[in-house]
Amino acid sequence: MSYDALVISAHPDDAESQMGGTLAKLSDQGLHILLIDLTDGEPTEFAEPGVRALQADEAARILGVERLTLGLQDRFLADTASARLQLARLIREHRPRWVYGTGEACVHPDHAAMVGMTRAAVFLARLGQWERVTGGELLADQEPWIVERLFFPHCKMEPPWSEFAFAVDVSEVYERKRRALAAYQSIFRVKDDRLLALYEAEDHYYGRMLGVAYAEIYRSAAPLLVDTPAVFRPAPHG
Repeated sequence: MSYDALVISAHPDDAESQMGGTLAKLSDQGLHILLIDLTDGEPTEFAEPGVRALQADEAARILGVERLTLGLQDRFLADTASARLQLARLIREHRPRWVYGTGEACVHPDHAAMVGMTRAAVFLARLGQWERVTGGELLADQEPWIVERLFFPHCKMEPPWSEFAFAVDVSEVYERKRRALAAYQSIFRVKDDRLLALYEAEDHYYGRMLGVAYAEIYRSAAPLLVDTPAVFRPAPHG
């Protein structure tokens, strides 16, 4: 099945915390989004094995997206040739216009590992002649696919960004983002959870900077191009 966008994350809950509001808005617009969790995020602090997967499915339902798990090892995620090829195969299979992936991570080793992995997979997916490459059998039976855009939402565990390419106003759908994150009771203490409070504080901060209640910020792998500057909304300081 083809999707408008693939969102590649190290663990279940990463996509929701980084861009849950954007996902809700895109699904409301009728776009088809697939979340790809590289690992299952096990073990968790507050639940037995398998519970987080059920909660991830519920979070996806709340946001109106689909998801799958690649099955790599949590805590030991590595940017390997095999992992790059597996991701490239998924990109070619689902033929997305856009790919979203964590960028510039340094705090969590799993997040840091996937930065280069995602960029490489997007590039490898566009190349042909894999039947002539030793070890390229995984892609040899597929047609190349060129992704239109590669975007990076801000990982909430990382230091704040002073510069970003664009922001999405998620004020009207923010309650759905809260509910999606609240589904993960295996990893968050839903009442007075410190991480959830920090995540929301970041979205509120960038929202206030732009004159709205909540916003999610992004960087882009390539410069942004628009048909006309009229697409931009007004900002508090021009």
